[in-house]
Amino acid sequence: MLSHNIPALFPDTLRSAMCKLVLFSAVSWMALSSVVLAQDPPAAEAGDRLDDIIVTGAPYGVTRRATTLALEVLDETELATAPPSTLGDVLNGLPGVRTTAFAAGASRPVIRGLAGPRVLVLSNGVGLIDASGLSPDHQVAADPADASRIEVLRGPSTLAYGGTAIGGVVNVIDDRIASVAPEGGRDGRIGLQSTRVDGGWAASADLSAAVGPLVVSLEGQRREAGDYAIPQPAESRRLHEAEGETLETLEGGDLENSFSNVSVYGGGLSWIGADGFVGLSVRRTESDYGVPGHAHEGHDDAAVTIGLQQTRYDLRGEWGLDIGPFARIRASGGYADYQHGELEGDEVGTRFLSDGWEGRVELVQANINGWQGAIGAQVLRRDFDAIGDEAYVPRTRITEAGAFVLQRLDRGRVGVEGGLRFDHRRLDSLVAERRFENVSASLGLFYRPDGDWFVGLSLASSGRGPTEAELFADGPHAATRAYEVGDPDLRSERANSIEGTLHVDLGAVSTDLHLYHARYDGFIDLAPTGGEADDLPVFAYVQTDARFTGFEVEATWRLWDEGDRRSLRLEAAGDHVRGDTDLGPAARIPPWSATARVVMQFDAWSGRLELREVGAQDRVAALELPTDGYRTLNAFLAWSPDPEGGLLVYAEGRNLNDAEVREHASFLKDLAPSPGRNLRLGVVYRF
Repeated sequence: MLSHNIPALFPDTLRSAMCKLVLFSAVSWMALSSVVLAQDPPAAEAGDRLDDIIVTGAPYGVTRRATTLALEVLDETELATAPPSTLGDVLNGLPGVRTTAFAAGASRPVIRGLAGPRVLVLSNGVGLIDASGLSPDHQVAADPADASRIEVLRGPSTLAYGGTAIGGVVNVIDDRIASVAPEGGRDGRIGLQSTRVDGGWAASADLSAAVGPLVVSLEGQRREAGDYAIPQPAESRRLHEAEGETLETLEGGDLENSFSNVSVYGGGLSWIGADGFVGLSVRRTESDYGVPGHAHEGHDDAAVTIGLQQTRYDLRGEWGLDIGPFARIRASGGYADYQHGELEGDEVGTRFLSDGWEGRVELVQANINGWQGAIGAQVLRRDFDAIGDEAYVPRTRITEAGAFVLQRLDRGRVGVEGGLRFDHRRLDSLVAERRFENVSASLGLFYRPDGDWFVGLSLASSGRGPTEAELFADGPHAATRAYEVGDPDLRSERANSIEGTLHVDLGAVSTDLHLYHARYDGFIDLAPTGGEADDLPVFAYVQTDARFTGFEVEATWRLWDEGDRRSLRLEAAGDHVRGDTDLGPAARIPPWSATARVVMQFDAWSGRLELREVGAQDRVAALELPTDGYRTLNAFLAWSPDPEGGLLVYAEGRNLNDAEVREHASFLKDLAPSPGRNLRLGVVYRF
């Protein structure tokens, strides 16, 4: 079936939708231009910097303080000293963001209690084309050590990327394809670090050099980590009690089969002109890591490990133009060949294969007195296959196409932003063929009483077509410890949400607050049936209604600020989400968290001291155990004599109180706790 009747990438419905979007943008431009041009432009925000501008979710670029989107950004400085870890673990602790904590090798971000296919992970705005969304034990083929910037969008107002982003977007941005020439003709960085908790080390290097209009970029990294230490036994107290057993010891040790090794290397070539750039790159990712806890399932006692390889090619460019309201065109595309094998001992039990490509083009409007916008289109084709004992999802070809328009009018004191998107998705498997078409829309209004306050309210309605697993699964899935059964008759899932936003900047004190409520029609859930197959409980994908309510808050108090190199500030953050379905509490919803930290900078020295509290979770789904809360103490100290680059030496202590940390969002929470006390030493040299 896969080789026949594959739809055109732009079916008639999508071509019609794209024409309507172009017409809508043109009519909007003509209708608004007479109003916009006649008014004074909004005043620039004080303190705006180039690195404040975000592009994920707003291709025309806005600042974090000037949009109703819920955004977090990790910049190059933060990433240079980030732990050598997975994407989910590096982002864990940002407001509204947790991790699936599937040991050291495979942890995905959890955003507002949602994970897997509802959280879209991108590489420079284009999908990863891997198999990480299929199962929590599959590693994300995007490494934070490879990034110069990571932007995180929380919530469903992510119309630039379609229904897969119904829960949020994580965009991993790198400089492999240079958009500007390095200052002085070259730029580079070398980093080394070691970690005590797992006897690990990591090394990375990157270099970019300009030769006339050409910029060549090279990069590579390698990290190795053994089994990490844990303060308590691997199996939790609650699991022992549920099985009618008693913990024989409170001693920890090393978590068996929690090792992780990663290699990433690649390069890029860009041509940079007076009004744009175009470039291509290649990246190779190789990884092998252990999956602890599988022996507890009653299967073979042989340790389960995963070996992953992906080769990815990217083409990206941007150029100025002058066509009607449009000032720039931006295009990107990627092709990836991905595979990973799940080994039981020395034998390959299952191989997962995913290859395909994705392309994206955006026309960005000029900023005309506060009116900005963009229209775009996106296409994808991906072939997925699984071969072996755990091939619980059949071979499937996924074809997607979408078109969108985003508009924003900022008149200084008041403004409006919104968008519209059409999506077509087709899944053609050996079992059945399904097509889904969804329309998504958002509208946000904001008001600035004065320059220090920003108040916003946004509404969104987003549709998501089911995945290949949700439709066609039929077999044992060791990672979830269940025999999973899909439903080929599932319909699209729709989220209708409302969100309030508050940004306050009073100089010494600043605050960001987001309050949200989302109602899901046709929420796709994995629910127990009460049956058993292959010695595993049977879980079936079903549709129900669901409600998610929560908040995220951040606050900063600048106690002392004397120039660029001397400051002292207090920071606090907290979040909470409650998820309910018509079947009961939603599964694996993280509990509340609160973080307080002191951050200092004194000439060449900088540091922070952080206390993080995570609550217990006793609102659990069927067959799910409650999770105890925890408190961790973290500290960081760095020395850098030159603020513009040069040498940076740092030390970090994480979980200094050696707490037992179990993330409720993890399938492995009762079998594989997070690492105990860890000391990390590192050095970075920029040139």
